[in-house]
Amino acid sequence: MPPDDPFHAGEHAVQTRAGVAARGAGIRSFMPDQHRIFFGQLPWLFAGVLDGEGWPLATTLTGVPGFVTSPDPTSLSISALPQPGDPAYGAFRPGSPIGLLGLEFETRRRNRANGRVEAVGADGFSVAVAQSFGNCAKYIQARSRAPNGSDPAHQPASLSSLDAAARALIAKADTLFIASAAALETPLGGVDISHRGGRPGFVRIDGDTLTIPDFAGNNYFNTLGNLLEQPRAALLFVDFETGTTLQLQGVAEIVWDGPELSGLEGSQRLWRFHVTRGWRRAHALSLRWSAPEFASTTLQTGLWSAPAALAAS
Repeated sequence: MPPDDPFHAGEHAVQTRAGVAARGAGIRSFMPDQHRIFFGQLPWLFAGVLDGEGWPLATTLTGVPGFVTSPDPTSLSISALPQPGDPAYGAFRPGSPIGLLGLEFETRRRNRANGRVEAVGADGFSVAVAQSFGNCAKYIQARSRAPNGSDPAHQPASLSSLDAAARALIAKADTLFIASAAALETPLGGVDISHRGGRPGFVRIDGDTLTIPDFAGNNYFNTLGNLLEQPRAALLFVDFETGTTLQLQGVAEIVWDGPELSGLEGSQRLWRFHVTRGWRRAHALSLRWSAPEFASTTLQTGLWSAPAALAAS
């Protein structure tokens, strides 16, 4: 690989299979000033970490805008930690890899910062950033802030399979987040958290298996490259109206081709997520958001056709 190549072997393998040659020109080893300012404007941050057994976890960190600061172009300081009921509580450890995603729903802007946790305190942690890059606005549904909720968080419900409430949340979702990890022993590897969006119903539910389309993106294939090397992954769903979250761990597999791809317009390939366990936390987040304004790219995608869904079940 060239010395300035930002991709690990799994990402290169997926790019080759997709017939693209991404140079990764937008991936930097530091955060430009606009990214540093952007993170400071956000009321929440999405994070991907590893639990004690090496499984990815996806979670949210919230605070008054300004709770994320950037002391310098390769550092972030976050004045927040997961809540005690969050399965990611305790997963923030010095030296551990972390992926961060900032998403501003009002403007459809999103930027990522991946690196390692540098230090952890009673009220927050710091991150040494190794990779920084922006993503396009495709498939991001615009939302406006609504008044914060006041409902207290309920005791988390641990799930060994998807129950009716979990299925209902997934069925109406237009947004999800996936945490994945690979090549941890190399400078190019680590943990990543990424956004996926579509029309409500874009995630197909077959028992405890979820099928998610892979729409056209930036051709970096960070997530699929990770999944190719290490199929363990985590999903996060957020109910934007109630603040309820659903966090899932499972094993993913990539569907490269075949008739199933024709079951949802716009999908270039699919990936299946086999749920192994999960946690539903009612009213876990105080943040509330308006109904979505769908991105034009989202409206160009389809929904699962009944024949395709039945053929794959």
